[in-house]
Amino acid sequence: MSLLTVYADTSLDTADTCHDRHSISEQLGAIGVRFEHWGTPAELAADADQESVLDAYRAEIETLNRQYGFQSIDVVSLTPDNPKKEELRHKFLAEHTHADFEVRFFVDGSGLFYLHANNKVYCVLCERGDLISVPENTTHWFDMGSEPFFKCIRFFVVPDGWTGEFTGSDIATHFPDYDTFIAQQAR
Repeated sequence: MSLLTVYADTSLDTADTCHDRHSISEQLGAIGVRFEHWGTPAELAADADQESVLDAYRAEIETLNRQYGFQSIDVVSLTPDNPKKEELRHKFLAEHTHADFEVRFFVDGSGLFYLHANNKVYCVLCERGDLISVPENTTHWFDMGSEPFFKCIRFFVVPDGWTGEFTGSDIATHFPDYDTFIAQQAR
């Protein structure tokens, strides 16, 4: 289930936790983040290729593309058996920004976006069916966990795709990583 937990950026004292998608969308909308849940089509095969995934969500993709004029749309998938999982995880764990807004739709699995805005850290657990759009120049980081499992459609306005500008801050080390966050929610 999708989840939003909001912390002060200087402590782990939880300011607010929310499971309701409508409330999550409203709270994130206040900082310019688009969050919504799309219905999911018939089950896709676990090994569905990029073309199959994009075909399954063609109507939704076309609607977003008409709004934003994306130059590049692709599918990224990561599973626990990927030999580069640690390298890929590390790449996204440091706080960064983008000159482009970051749009992800979770076809399967989950991941944790951390948005640093207004002296708060918004931890957004995105799961199957969730779409999140992080505005350009918003400081954030992402964790997929030590045993990553997700498949996402990525949308880019710039043809170069993902380009991060790292802030040099160690703030990400002061908040629970994906594995710790999930374990805390299970209690």
